[in-house]
This record gives sequence, structure tokens and C-alpha cells, in this order.
Amino acid sequence: MKTARSPAPSRRLGWGLAALGMLLVSTDSLWVRASGADALDIAFIVSVLSLVLYGAMALRERAASWASLRADTGPLLAIGVLGAVSQITFISAITHTEIPNVVAIVASAPVLAAGFAWIVLRERTSPRVAAGIALTVVGIGLVVSTSIGSPNLLGDFLALVAVVAFAVSTVIWRRHREMSRIVGLSLAAILVAVPTAFVADPGALDAPAWAAILAMGLLCNPLGRLAYSNAPKHAPAGEVALFAPVETVAGIVWAAVFLSEYPAVITVAGAVIVIFGMLYATVFDRRGAVAFGTD
Repeated sequence: MKTARSPAPSRRLGWGLAALGMLLVSTDSLWVRASGADALDIAFIVSVLSLVLYGAMALRERAASWASLRADTGPLLAIGVLGAVSQITFISAITHTEIPNVVAIVASAPVLAAGFAWIVLRERTSPRVAAGIALTVVGIGLVVSTSIGSPNLLGDFLALVAVVAFAVSTVIWRRHREMSRIVGLSLAAILVAVPTAFVADPGALDAPAWAAILAMGLLCNPLGRLAYSNAPKHAPAGEVALFAPVETVAGIVWAAVFLSEYPAVITVAGAVIVIFGMLYATVFDRRGAVAFGTD
């Protein structure tokens, strides 16, 4: 085991990528609800559209992509399976429960990722990051408290599966920092597109549904996942996952502004605590945060 100090600019780049990725992905809930389409239809079309974007990128790094696929076959397949699971369960969760429920559960990612990182990577969490995680837990508790007793258990369970898959994949990306992000994300898209192709019915969608799904599949979802998957190259998994609450807060805002799904006052209070916890552990740390663990 060795102690390493990551350059502050590199760590800040990781934070920036994580924040950008989660902000882009936070719009998924809006596009899914706005489309009014079946979850499997959305999953199929978004995956196919994502493959178009990732395929274009892969052509530019063809040799590197094949080299990574040969060298990191196992981890890439794991990323593909986890990405497919998180994509399908997240979209399905939004169609079975309220958006605030889903994004509140997603906010548990920092705790899960930090735990998995310690178990798998022996990547210890600094006291400041631990404090930030503790604050996000308090905020998440306030947000989730408004959902207790609501008849949305299936949607909540699907959201939980999605966030577990998401947290584990963050740790894998951190463990294999040089692994091709494009190949891993492409495999995830393929593993979604192939099974859903047998049940999806894109021809039944109207123009507004297509507009929402195109926005999600060509821009927000694939670019968000690409940005976030690159974040663990530059910052520890626990810190990267601290930015998952960006999706929680932004998702609640999108739901209120565009879908008139207004959060309770206690939900807003929880969101404020989550944001402060995230900023306290990262941006507000003037010392540049030292990560401990094994590379």
C-alpha cells in the first residue's frame, strides 16, 4: 500500500467531469416522463442512438479500442452488464414512481461507492470526504422521508438496483483507469439494445415522444455517461460519487419546473444539505484534498 497525493488540478478535473456528467444525466427523468413512452421502448431507442455516437468516437481511436477490449475483457464486460442494468432499471423506475423518489435514492451513491471502493480498492476515505458523505446521508434521509409509505415500492426498488449498479461501476472505472470508456459504454448500450429489440415498438411513438427520446439518446444520456465514466481517472471513487446528488437536486428542479411535480419543504431542505455536503468535501477544500489508498 502506498500513500499518494493527486495533483489538485487533476482532482478538480475529475470533480468537474463528475458534476457535468450527473447534470446531463439528471435530464433523463424529464425526457422519460415527457415522452410518455414505455420504458423498454425508451431503453431500446436511447441505446441505439448512443451506439451511433459512441461508434463515431470509436472510429477515431480504433486501434486503442481493440487493444483495450483484448486487455480488459473481463472488466469491460462487467461495465457493460452493470451499465445495461442501471439504464433499464433507472428508466423503468421513473415510469413506476415519482421523480423525486428516484433521484433521492440515486443520491445514496456516495455512501455505496465509498464502501465498495474501500472493500475492493482499499481506497480509504479522507475525514473531510467522510464528513461530506455524512452530510449527504442526512440530506438524503430528509428527502426520502417524504416518500415513506407511498405506494411506489416497485419503482423505488428499481431505483435502488440502478444506483447499486452505478456505484459498483464507478469503482471498476477507478480500478481500471486506462480502460476504454467508449468500449465499455458501447457494450452497455449493446446489452440493452439486443434484448429490448424483441419487445420495443418504436413505430407506435408520436412526434413529441420521438423529440424527447432523441434529446435523451443523442445528447444528454450518452455524453453524461461518458463524462462521468472519465471522472474516476482523476479522482477517487468516493469523491466522484459525491457528485451523484447533483442528479438528485437537478432532477427535483426539472420535475418542478417542467412537470409540476413540486417537492415538499423538507425535500428542499434535504437538497440544500446534500449540496453543501458535496461542496464541503470537494470544492471548498482549499488544501486540494489528499487521497489515501492503493493505485
